[in-house]
Amino acid sequence: MFTEKQLNRYAEVLLWGLETARTGKFKKNDIVLIRYNMPAIRLAEILYAKLLDWGMNPVQRLGLNSTMERNLFKLANTKQLMFQPPGDEELFRNLNGSIYLHAPESITHLGDIDPNKIGKAAVARKYLRDILDKRDEQGTFGWTLCIYPTSELARHAKLSMQEYTDEIVKACFLNKVAPVSAWQNIFKNAISIKKWLNRMRVKFFHIESENVDLEITPGENRRWIGISGHNIPSFEIFLSPDWRGTRGKYYANQPSYRNGNYVKGVKLAFERGIAVKIEAQVGEEFLKKQLSMDKGANKLGEFSLTDKRYSKINRFMANTLFDENYGGRYGNCHVALGASYADTYAGDTRGLTKEIKKQLGFNDSALHWDLVNTENKRVVAHLVSGKKITIYENGMFTNY
Repeated sequence: MFTEKQLNRYAEVLLWGLETARTGKFKKNDIVLIRYNMPAIRLAEILYAKLLDWGMNPVQRLGLNSTMERNLFKLANTKQLMFQPPGDEELFRNLNGSIYLHAPESITHLGDIDPNKIGKAAVARKYLRDILDKRDEQGTFGWTLCIYPTSELARHAKLSMQEYTDEIVKACFLNKVAPVSAWQNIFKNAISIKKWLNRMRVKFFHIESENVDLEITPGENRRWIGISGHNIPSFEIFLSPDWRGTRGKYYANQPSYRNGNYVKGVKLAFERGIAVKIEAQVGEEFLKKQLSMDKGANKLGEFSLTDKRYSKINRFMANTLFDENYGGRYGNCHVALGASYADTYAGDTRGLTKEIKKQLGFNDSALHWDLVNTENKRVVAHLVSGKKITIYENGMFTNY
């Protein structure tokens, strides 16, 4: 497990991420929420103290354990599933920051639960996420998150607890005396890639690998973003495309754990932006019901690429935060079904409305599910001028 020194470094990196992710500056007495699972309580304690020293007002919330969550979906009626505690909306309307310490004690405990119930609960809480998304767009809120090692995560990743912890230490630079400086360097290096990508006038991107043949339309007023502090670790560069221009086939060769369910071998076929064919080697029923939870769940919300030169992650970690940032031999791309990110809008996000987002093809959903492909691939930008530029090959961005 982590040493106290590593935990303090982890907390420092998370605070850097929180501050970097927010476009507006934090002020004294801002409210910052710490959400955590019980195994991460020591890291939560350290963060609580550091936030107090920083002049913030920390609020802590302990998440449901796996038994409570299972009982909720087993025993609750529809009204209980839709129930939202008094005070949550008021808190979210006043939050300035949020840090989530994900430390699951089980990641398969909802495997026999009706996926429709899980979907209903997610849709019922979407209005709270919408509040935070709007505050984020206005620069009054920022967020970050991380994972904390548990025996369950290590078991599914086929690693010992110490091996799993060591992977987190390596990926987050917690083995360095000044990990924040290492993250600042990664942050600066990513700027040149994003500037290069954002100078192009792209009609569509063509992604090809052994099992992927997909076209993605970036749409109007889009920009590539990433390595912004939101996720620790994060090495991905991504955008939220115009979902209406998605066509072709996509394959996720990495398994995915979501809402207590295991899904493997996801195959999707898109026509006119909609996933019209949905298959999985394992967990197909859950996948299909998740992608039908609302009107936007079967449409694309994100397209992402990770450069293997930056990511130190080369093991499957049974957690999307790490797996979507996989470096390995060929880097990775991933797509997310569901909600898009408004901060990939190239204009002033403070002026974005639901109507403008809809016109621009930003997808809206209670779902956001990242599905990862680590095959060797080529990504070609087809420019408005008719020129073609290979932007990604052999796990790396090219020519920038």
